[in-house]
Amino acid sequence: MAIILFDDNSHQTLLPLTYTRPVADLRIGILTIAEKWARYFDLAYSFNTLNYLQTKFPLQIEERNLFINGSVCPDEDLHQAILKLHGSEALVKDGLFIAIKLNQQDAEQFNAGDLSKYKPVDYTGEFVAVKHPEDIFKKNDIELRKDFKLLTAGRTSAAISSTNVIIGNDFFAEEGAIAECSTFNTTNGPIYLGKDSEVWEGTHIRGSFALCEHSQVKMGAKIYGATTVGPYSRVGGEISNAVIWGYSSKGHDGFLGNSVMGEWCNIGADSNNSNLKNNYAEVKLWDYPSKHFRKTGLQFCGLIMGDHAKCGINTMFNTGTVVGVSANVFGSTMPLNFVPDFGWGGGSEFETYSLKKMFGTAELVYPRRDRVFDEVEKQILEQIFELTKEYREVF
Repeated sequence: MAIILFDDNSHQTLLPLTYTRPVADLRIGILTIAEKWARYFDLAYSFNTLNYLQTKFPLQIEERNLFINGSVCPDEDLHQAILKLHGSEALVKDGLFIAIKLNQQDAEQFNAGDLSKYKPVDYTGEFVAVKHPEDIFKKNDIELRKDFKLLTAGRTSAAISSTNVIIGNDFFAEEGAIAECSTFNTTNGPIYLGKDSEVWEGTHIRGSFALCEHSQVKMGAKIYGATTVGPYSRVGGEISNAVIWGYSSKGHDGFLGNSVMGEWCNIGADSNNSNLKNNYAEVKLWDYPSKHFRKTGLQFCGLIMGDHAKCGINTMFNTGTVVGVSANVFGSTMPLNFVPDFGWGGGSEFETYSLKKMFGTAELVYPRRDRVFDEVEKQILEQIFELTKEYREVF
């Protein structure tokens, strides 16, 4: 049996984060949602997503298939409920289609938006699901703690240098992790250092925190709880309740809080985001499906940054700012709360960042992480460029 992670309408409500990936490829906690399910079932996985993403994230149908909603994060109770499903039974909760087991023929006709042909089985438990971008940082602490237990159960941490101070017992370092002259406080949450990661001297970290493989924390950084730094990234300065997915850099002083930062992003030196309005009012975020700003119900909400987005030095982001895929922000004036995908400029003055220029930058950036910017990546970005034209019409 194989796991197939399918997209529902959350793929639209999670934009711009899902322009470049299926929902289950979102990282929340330590692992991506797909990686979590693979560990619970010990099975390979593939994706049922939009056509333009399917080449990079291929669908693999087997004789027996377990379709799982990519927006839903696993736990043991949910795992057991799915194992008990029979034939055409679909696990649901409050109208949300969670999972179903299908043979090869039925799997080829699967439609995530049509539950009518299946027998619903109501799930009464609670679970974590992501519907909007802010759910990533809002629920990161819950998932980080779950992933820490999942990854470290029955294992012993690798040793790290005695120059460090570790407070509490929930600390785990994978082989090759290096840290010197730093403090790790796990009294409020676990701390996980991935394979071949590095924490440089003078860093202070409070859990919950995860540093994924081959990533680095630079000297003197201050990192607060519910923060994840994905693989092959480099961070510094002050970070609080932020999720950085991977292959990205926030390498200098400046504050990043209550935020999500995609892959292949770069934040310039001394850049900051606000995560609290001066009047302490509820924060609104740009919503792609409605083309309006949406209430989040949050008092603390910072920056949502899509893949390949970048900002220059001393950039100041207002509370609740959404920066689209491949946007490039710079200048001394605070940008608008929504910077459309492939926007180039600062303040309220933006023009379109051409694909040719964007590709030229990516071709320089990818080799820095030993990756190749190939035709598949280009085709995805070409499609996103077309899909997001309407949001750039204000230029």
